[in-house]
Amino acid sequence: MISKDLTIVEVLNTYPQAVTVLQSKGIGCLGCLMANSETIGEGLAAHGMDVDVVLKEIEEQSAIS
Repeated sequence: MISKDLTIVEVLNTYPQAVTVLQSKGIGCLGCLMANSETIGEGLAAHGMDVDVVLKEIEEQSAIS
């Protein structure tokens, strides 16, 4: 299970499929400076996303790949 406390970069490094999921939701700041210090939970919440739903989708996509 992906922790909400991982930085965005940590999630992207561990779950490469996260790029596709996040981009499909209009989150394009994957390479921004905040990606190194902001947690995935903070980033998704800042974009008005349901953190648990998006993390579950990333996990499901990772299981398929």
